Amino acid sequence: MAPVTEIGEEMYAMVERMYPLCRSITGDGVRATLDIVGEYIPLQRHEVPTGTQVLDWTVPQEWNIRDAYIADTAGNRVVDFAASSLHVLGYSVPVAETMPLAELREHLHTLPDHPAWVPYRTSYYKPEWGFCLAQETLDAMPDGDYEVRVDSTLADGHLTYAEHVVPGQVQDEVIVSCHVCHPSLANDNLAGIAVATFLARELARQTPYYTYRFIFAPGTIGAITWLARNAERVERVKHGLVLACAGDSGGLTYKQSRRGDAEIDRVMRYVLAASERPHQVKEFTPYGYDERQYCSPGFNLGVGSLTRTPYAGYPEYHTSADNLDFVSPEAMADTLAVCREASAVLDRNRQYVNLSPYGEPQLGRRGLYDALGGRSDTKQAQMAMLWVLNLSDGEHSLLDVAERSGLPFGAVASAADALHGAGLIKT
Repeated sequence: MAPVTEIGEEMYAMVERMYPLCRSITGDGVRATLDIVGEYIPLQRHEVPTGTQVLDWTVPQEWNIRDAYIADTAGNRVVDFAASSLHVLGYSVPVAETMPLAELREHLHTLPDHPAWVPYRTSYYKPEWGFCLAQETLDAMPDGDYEVRVDSTLADGHLTYAEHVVPGQVQDEVIVSCHVCHPSLANDNLAGIAVATFLARELARQTPYYTYRFIFAPGTIGAITWLARNAERVERVKHGLVLACAGDSGGLTYKQSRRGDAEIDRVMRYVLAASERPHQVKEFTPYGYDERQYCSPGFNLGVGSLTRTPYAGYPEYHTSADNLDFVSPEAMADTLAVCREASAVLDRNRQYVNLSPYGEPQLGRRGLYDALGGRSDTKQAQMAMLWVLNLSDGEHSLLDVAERSGLPFGAVASAADALHGAGLIKT
C-alpha cells in the first residue's frame, strides 16, 4: 500500500482534474466526471431517460451548457462562465438579451457578507436563468446596458449515475455513496468522490467479507433513482456510508443513521473514539446529504454519513472559497484511513460460539500460549483470547468484546482467528 502522503497527493490530483468541470444533476459534466473516476476503478454506468418515474419523483430534462457571460457595451465580459462554472445559476434556461443593469439585478446572486466570493445557486425544477458573482464585481458595474447570454439546452435526455462493486465472501452489501452533481466545489463534494474511489481501489486488492457497492450519483434525485431501481434487492444492504466534505481541515463528524443503533453507527462511534481523533457524533436529522434518502422510513437502511466539517458548517460552504486551497492531501488521507478502519471492523465483526464453554479450555496444549511467546503484546493477546472465549455465547459480537474489555479491536479479531483455528469457537 502506498504511504499515506502519497495516497493523499494522488487524491488531491484527482480533485484538481475534476474541479473545472461544470456538473449538475444531469448532463455531460457528470459523464466527464465519471470518465475520470473510471480511470481509477471500473464503473458500470446507468443512463435513466427523462420522464422516468422514480418513486415520487420524475427524472428531469437533461441540462447542458456551452457558454455564458455578462458583457458591457465595449464587449468586455464582466462575468464569464469560462472562468468558473459557479458563475451560472444551475439549470439556467437559455437567454440572449440586452438589458439595463436595473433589470439584470433581478437575476444576479451575490454574498454581501463575503464580497469577494461567488455563491453556488441552482434552480433545478423551476425554469429560471441567472448569474452568480462576487458582490465587489457587482458594485463595480456602472448603470447602463449589458449583453446577457446563456448558451444552454434543456432537452429530453438522461440522468447518469455509476456503480463500482467489490465482490465479497457474501452477497450482503455495504454501500458507499457520494454525490457527483456539484460544480467547482472542492470539498463538497470532489473530496468525497476521491476518498470513495480510493477506498474502492484498496478494497478491490483484498477479499472483503461483505460485498461493497460504491454509488456515484447526483444528489437527491440520483439516490432516489438508485433506490427506485433497486427496491427489490435493497434488503441486501446491511450497512452504508454517505461520504461528503471529506477534505477540509476540520475534525471528523459522523451523523448516525435514522435507526441510531445500526451496526454502522456502533462501528463508527467505536473507530472514531478508539482513534482519539478530534470528532463529533451527531443524531440523525432528515436534512443533509443522501443519507436522508437511504434512511427514509420505507427503506430505513442502516446508512450514516461521514464528513469532516458538516454541510453548512463552514463559511466557504457552497461558495467559490470551497476551492483547491480549502482541501488538503492530509485531510483526505485521514478520512480515507477512517473509512478503511471502519470497513475492517465491519468485515470482522461477527458472533462466535465457544465450543468448550464449561470452564476455561486449556490453551497451552493447543499451542496457543506458545504462539504468543516472545511477542511484545503477549499480555494483551492473552487477555483478548480469554475475553473472546468468555463472550462467545452466540449473543456477543467481537465489537462487544472490544468495547467491554477495552482492548483494541484488531487484538480481539486476531484472538478470534487463533481460537477458531484451534477449533475452540465457531461462527
